[in-house]
Amino acid sequence: MSGSKGLVSCVTPVYNGEGFVGRLLNSVLGQTWPHMEMILVDDGSEDNTLAVAESYRERFAQRGWRYEIVSGTHQNASAAINFGLPLVTGEFLIWPDSDDALEPQSVERRVRFLQENPVYRCVRSMMRYVDGRGEPIPAVEATGSLQQERLFWEVLEGRSFVCCGCYMLRTEEFFGIYPGRHIPEYPVGQNFQMLLPYLYRYACPTIPEKLYTVYRHPGSHSQRELTAGQEAQKYRDFERLADEIAGLCGLAPRERRRVQRWKLKRRYALAKKHRKRLQMAAACVGLLLCGEGQEQIKKRLKK
Repeated sequence: MSGSKGLVSCVTPVYNGEGFVGRLLNSVLGQTWPHMEMILVDDGSEDNTLAVAESYRERFAQRGWRYEIVSGTHQNASAAINFGLPLVTGEFLIWPDSDDALEPQSVERRVRFLQENPVYRCVRSMMRYVDGRGEPIPAVEATGSLQQERLFWEVLEGRSFVCCGCYMLRTEEFFGIYPGRHIPEYPVGQNFQMLLPYLYRYACPTIPEKLYTVYRHPGSHSQRELTAGQEAQKYRDFERLADEIAGLCGLAPRERRRVQRWKLKRRYALAKKHRKRLQMAAACVGLLLCGEGQEQIKKRLKK
């Protein structure tokens, strides 16, 4: 069942965000699109995040927008977003990060595109990156071709960006993939789960405008330094997630081999980073068995 026509549901998980969640909420309130609902999911914050969130109730009421705050015990972003998805009532879905911001026309530009191009089930925009002081910094993710619309492999293999606040999906199709309104829960974020099964099924054009701002600061989750063991565990979690997504997508055997090559290349890169030669060799053997040529292996070892 499709959601309320024209309504955009914004679902955002937040953890210990008292210092920045107000920026996101202000950017939502500043949208030029008049039909929105905000669902903020607190992932068991230990600071004053909930107090800051509560202080925005009157401002959302003044715009006539539904504003829900959901709170649970601390787990991870994917578990948190699952608390919010059952509350979604809109035709369209966005899920910006709690420490980022939407440009004023971000929602309207994407909704207008989908309304004017009903053949498409999703759309994305570009982003800009700034540091904690708002100064521009280089892009963190690859941009890829802005003309490419089949983005499953582009995103999985890192040739195009996964930046969550840039995407807008139609909820009818999204909940067709997840009829239980529950994405797979892994401690590696929520974006692969939200995007990849959708991008496997549907083309996603790009609006070549920077309609979302990503704030990079030392305290952000993405910049937290990991130990070698933590990094290895993160890679294992991503591999398990990729296997589950492959099942959700119903990948053919040759496509599953491609996913396996993606995993092995990541294993090789991690082993090389930490100078683990046996693990590098094991990854190379696996790549040979998956069809990567000997010359490609030799080039990899020479790098």
